[in-house]
Amino acid sequence: MSEKLRVAVLGATGMVGQRFISILNNHPWFEVAVVAASPRSAGKTYEEAVGSKWKMDEPIPESVKNLVVKDVSNVNEVVADVDFVLSAVDMSKDEIKRIEEEYAKTETPVVSNNSAHRWTPDVPMIIPEINPEHTDVIEFQKKRLGTTRGFIAVKPNCSIQSYTPALTAWKEYEPYEVVATTYQAISGAGKNFNEWPEMVGNVIPFISGEEEKSEKEPLRIWGHIENGVIVPAQSPVITCQCIRIPVLYGHTAAAFVKFRKKANKEDLINKLVNFSGKPQELGLPSAPKQFIQYCEEDNRPQITMDVNYEGGMGVSIGRLREDTVYDWKFVGLSHNTLRGAAGGAVECAELLKALGYITKK
Repeated sequence: MSEKLRVAVLGATGMVGQRFISILNNHPWFEVAVVAASPRSAGKTYEEAVGSKWKMDEPIPESVKNLVVKDVSNVNEVVADVDFVLSAVDMSKDEIKRIEEEYAKTETPVVSNNSAHRWTPDVPMIIPEINPEHTDVIEFQKKRLGTTRGFIAVKPNCSIQSYTPALTAWKEYEPYEVVATTYQAISGAGKNFNEWPEMVGNVIPFISGEEEKSEKEPLRIWGHIENGVIVPAQSPVITCQCIRIPVLYGHTAAAFVKFRKKANKEDLINKLVNFSGKPQELGLPSAPKQFIQYCEEDNRPQITMDVNYEGGMGVSIGRLREDTVYDWKFVGLSHNTLRGAAGGAVECAELLKALGYITKK
């Protein structure tokens, strides 16, 4: 029997579910044992259920093609032979909250790409390089759920990955006010150009719910645990605009920052390139060796050149310069379906395994 942990992917036929399956092909620690989706896909092989809607560049892994899709709502059947689940279900927020808790109460850890539980006070929302200590809140969550092994952990919104790591690296200079505009790829909406032809050559200056997430979620990541819940940080104040642009992968951010403590460019760049965290210390399989790269050229970071930095799990920062109104400004770039979505959730699962929260049943 394989020593790898067995995973069920919930919402396996959607774009993030497909990315989970692609990432987990030949993963050293995890293997996909179950695929689950809506009732209309249940009973078909995974290859039949996805059909022509497979969106990854590489083909469907042979190990998953012939798995029979289970109905995601048949919770006990899905978890019968798995050690944990990765969730990318496409439901209403209330339905997601309910079903993810239902999975956790079967004593099955849930690592979710969804936003539904990001503000549940005892659910950790984790960027593994930034706030691995938030995993400590899981013990309080288990008491609430009445579980010994089951819990929920989530990853944050994809767009904040393009500027939050830089602000974290500069924490000692005390950033207190940030203006950010994110330019977001269409895959962030789970679509490609065939499905969304009106995005070709177009820009849409609105993404529903995205600006509030971009302003508030970094504060929760920088928060602390108090009385069994995560208390968000109060600073920096962030205001954000989110714009959909005609690229397939990659979220770019243009950010302006005010610091309480004076910093020079050389020190700021050194803080970026030397920033690392628990994933690098533990050597997690998905962890980038260098989390943040700084691009010296004036025309970088660029999506075509930099979106796949460190296999799409690294963050690229460039154009750091002094500003006439704020102190400094910069441009950031992250891969929205790797670092920002499925890859970030897999790295989170790796962290939870390394810390002993996810084990074999």
